[in-house]
Amino acid sequence: MPMPSYPVTCTARGCTAPAAFKVAAHWSDGVTHELKTYALTCTACLAGELASARVRRGVCRLAPEETLDEPDVYELQR
Repeated sequence: MPMPSYPVTCTARGCTAPAAFKVAAHWSDGVTHELKTYALTCTACLAGELASARVRRGVCRLAPEETLDEPDVYELQR
């Protein structure tokens, strides 16, 4: 049975617009690889959310085997 769709809204403070993008970075601990999500954002909030993600990534402390790329923008597909 297919899963019903649900609205995904922007995670920027005070915004309730539909999210169109995911701000995320590739993360790995050497074994597992995944996207670390920083934000789901609308077009209007994208620049601010990407800038915020870059600041937060800059202060991340990583274990010796961990890697965390710079945040990037991914288009949400429904």
